[in-house]
Amino acid sequence: MLEVRELSVTLGRRPVLHRIDTGFAAGELTALLGPNGCGKSTLLRAVMGLVETTSGMVALEGRPLAGMSRRERARRIAWMPQETTCPDYLTLAEMVALAGHSRRSLLSGFLPSQAAAQEQAFARALETVGLTEHAARPVNSLSGGQRQRAFIALALAQQADTLMLDEPVNHLDPRYQYAILALLRDLAHRQGQRVVVVLHDLNLAGAFADRLVMLRDGHVIAQGRPAEVLSSERIAQAFDMQVEILPHGARLLCVPEIPAHP
Repeated sequence: MLEVRELSVTLGRRPVLHRIDTGFAAGELTALLGPNGCGKSTLLRAVMGLVETTSGMVALEGRPLAGMSRRERARRIAWMPQETTCPDYLTLAEMVALAGHSRRSLLSGFLPSQAAAQEQAFARALETVGLTEHAARPVNSLSGGQRQRAFIALALAQQADTLMLDEPVNHLDPRYQYAILALLRDLAHRQGQRVVVVLHDLNLAGAFADRLVMLRDGHVIAQGRPAEVLSSERIAQAFDMQVEILPHGARLLCVPEIPAHP
């Protein structure tokens, strides 16, 4: 497990997370849900050690992450932030190759036995997100949706056993939203990776996630399987909106109530 224990974060003078207790299991895709400003992104950043915590701890397989070097943490956890940037001079292939940085020798780069496998991993990541034919293009010449897929490829090429992605399907059309989430679920189920994503679409979360963690005002208000979390009452508590929950095959659909015209 990747365990979060009694974790609290204060940014400036504002408490953002309040004694969060949750965990992320290998072989599962977990989606973090909640309204804007509820603490989803801060929770991911706290796990990555990018914001200072005021109390609590994060442990990976029983070992506190705070005791790991940044290089070791990068070998274990791949991170895609919500806001991504890239220097103008980098091509897509060059950017994805940066994923191997944590596995290079400090003096001699990749060992010969590793180089071919790394090249295959980079090529496979680009193929997975449908960008192979754009490998030679500067990243900043890509469209918004292509750039989003490029940074997902960067995370995949890192070959970490934990993937943490903040709104990975933002800016993507429905085809790639479904394709990327299906891919992430497949990585969890078939390769045993631990995948944590921030999502805003309740129906995408219900369709693809094995487990949901729902936040409101820095507190976890519900966590568990989608059928346990996606209720009209929980969604009203988190989002201040009324929805009807309809069964559709093996999953649930959340249908918002549309206010009548005045």
